[in-house]
Amino acid sequence: MGITARGVGLLVAAVVLLAVGFRFAYPELTLLGAAAGAAVGYAALVALWRPRLTVTRRADPDRVARGEPASMTLTVRNTGRLRSANLLAEDRCGARTVQVPVLRLRPGRDTEVRYDVPTDRRGVVPVGPLRVTRRDPLGLVALARPYGAAVPVWVHPRIHPLTAVPRGAGRSLDGRVDGVPHGSITFDSLREYVVGDELRRVHWRTSARVGELMVRENVDTSMPRLVVLLDNRVAGHPQRVGGVAESFESACEAAASIVTAAHRADVPVLLLLVAAGPAEPTKLAGPAEPTKLAGPAEPAEVTPADGGADGALGPLDRLAAAELSDDGDAVRAATTRLRQDRLGDTLIFLTGPGGRDELGHVGALRGAYPSVVVAVFGAAEPTPPGTAGLVVVDAADGAQFAAEWDGVRRW
Repeated sequence: MGITARGVGLLVAAVVLLAVGFRFAYPELTLLGAAAGAAVGYAALVALWRPRLTVTRRADPDRVARGEPASMTLTVRNTGRLRSANLLAEDRCGARTVQVPVLRLRPGRDTEVRYDVPTDRRGVVPVGPLRVTRRDPLGLVALARPYGAAVPVWVHPRIHPLTAVPRGAGRSLDGRVDGVPHGSITFDSLREYVVGDELRRVHWRTSARVGELMVRENVDTSMPRLVVLLDNRVAGHPQRVGGVAESFESACEAAASIVTAAHRADVPVLLLLVAAGPAEPTKLAGPAEPTKLAGPAEPAEVTPADGGADGALGPLDRLAAAELSDDGDAVRAATTRLRQDRLGDTLIFLTGPGGRDELGHVGALRGAYPSVVVAVFGAAEPTPPGTAGLVVVDAADGAQFAAEWDGVRRW
């Protein structure tokens, strides 16, 4: 509860009038002081009364790509029996506030307001809660209370169409390594026939020898598996334009494009951040609460399905909530973990101009990963050819990276 400037002035006047009236025996001044104090007390009681309001909000949609339109529809209903007079309300949408008309909202009535959610920058835009301010008729006391829960609107990075994803590595018995677009099936073992097995999988020669039907068990030994490592260090993206690291935004767009293309091609993909993000980047109540971002110590297989029933974040939500970290030695730790675990056969490292100094650590992974590609965004000069023995692609932004991807995937 807050006393307005008018209320403070009246309260001071009440104290002065009462003191002077009692001190010099002026009953008129004492009466005026008592009336002023009573007015402030009455204003406090009026402001303390809590109106019964029901707040519902609907985001349309709640997940959009950067630059796409999104709106929020807010409905406020008066569920009380008395008229809620002198109410002022405003809704928080990111860094701005939106005025909501609830002045003299009658019992059983509701009011609705619809406004646009800013999507010009990647991130998680918190919307709400509704802040309702109750004032007395004289404007002496004002009390603000929150109504309803805050919900997030996820602004994903832009997705640029990619023509294809890298091929897998098919290794034959004679030592040859072939590129296979979607993996290959290799014989693994024989087992007894069970009802439901396809007859074309029956190995007739063995079945004739052992006297019962035997079927072949095959495994996919060369399914392509991508590992996307996003450099989210401040040192990797030192340049700022209006306080925003544009090279990091471009890297996020490239990561989102690769993950989406891999999902459409049914290729497993892992999305990792070089530096582990905050435990809870934005604590909001909503259909999908942010959880710990995937870091090098906690890899997780991802698909573009965001906001699942279990509240887990999908990769696009993780990219929307990703922030830069001050952990300058994170690349060394991340590459060490990647070398030990060998999470896939294709490693794609996305960084900015400051990440060139760490390419030696990434190049050391060529023994563990048959294919390693590095994309550097926002560099003023091209990366020298053959740096750390890697295939390095210099791109100004995510769109240029997508345009050059068709040549990159043939390294």
